[in-house]
Amino acid sequence: MILADKITEERKKNGWSQEELANQLGVSRQAVSK
Repeated sequence: MILADKITEERKKNGWSQEELANQLGVSRQAVSK
């Protein structure tokens, strides 16, 4: 499993959208979607 897959899995497990995760990390939503 690659890092992007792990991040996606954890994000979905926590019920966060890409935008919510981006806000938590202080980055853009586009950065999270890559």
